[in-house]
Formats: sequence, C-alpha cells, structure tokens
Amino acid sequence: MSSQIYAFIDSQNLNLAIRDLGWKLDFQKFLVYLRSKYHVSTAFLFIGHLPENEDLYTELRSFGYEIIFKPVVKHHKKEMTKGNVDAELVLHAAKIQFYKYEKAIIVSNDGDFHCLIEHLLEESKLLKLITPSQKYSSLLRRFSQYIVPVPLFRHKVE
Repeated sequence: MSSQIYAFIDSQNLNLAIRDLGWKLDFQKFLVYLRSKYHVSTAFLFIGHLPENEDLYTELRSFGYEIIFKPVVKHHKKEMTKGNVDAELVLHAAKIQFYKYEKAIIVSNDGDFHCLIEHLLEESKLLKLITPSQKYSSLLRRFSQYIVPVPLFRHKVE
C-alpha cells in the first residue's frame, strides 16, 4: 500500500456553499492548502460538464486537479443546470481509486455521502471530512471528530 492521500471534492457543493457564505473560494489556493496541510497527492474534482466552461476546466487542470465530469441536465423551466456528482464521487472513492490511496479526504457537506464515509471509516481510510460551511447534514454529525469546516481556514483559501 502506498502512502498516498487523495481528496475527493464535490465541486458544486463546495462552490455553492461558500458563495452562500458571501465569499469566493480560490481553487488554486484550496489545492495548495490541501497539499501543504494534509499532503494530498491527488485531488479529484467532480464537476458537471458544460461546453462553455472549457476555459475553467483548463485552468483547474493547470492548478493540478484531476477532473471527473458528470453530464449535466438543464431544467429550462427552472433556468438552472444540475450536475449532481454524488454517484461518481462515491464510485471513484470506494472502487476505482480505492486501492491506490491510503487515506481519503472528502470535501462536501452533503449527507448523501454518509455511506461512503462510513465505509472509509470501516476500512481505516478516512483522514478528514472537509465541509464547506459549519452547516452540514445532520447525517454527518457522528463523524464530527473528522470534520474541518472551510471557514476555519478561509484566510488561506479566499
């Protein structure tokens, strides 16, 4: 087993929750923080794919993110785009990448990841659960000893 630490990042959850707090996350600084604080070797960014965002994806790759795309669904009546990446993140963390890393960091405040976090704990593979805010799903409360809210290190990633 290698001593690799992988981060699995729910980009929409992270981005929207930070915006709701009234500030903007610098994704380059965020990756620098993950690498320096937790020695993350690979950071997977799960994101909905929109052709008009190719420049953004190129920039994120240049920072060092491995991007995993999810096709998006456009809801014309609601004028919104939905690129729910939960299944992709779970699949990569629990199966595709599972034997390539020693410890995982999950970045999300979404209770849908409860089963993944439970699995990572059972396998002694959970390092941290980084939540975009101090408001996270009640399903994640039992993992509080692993939780680090982004606002605690806002000054390093804004």
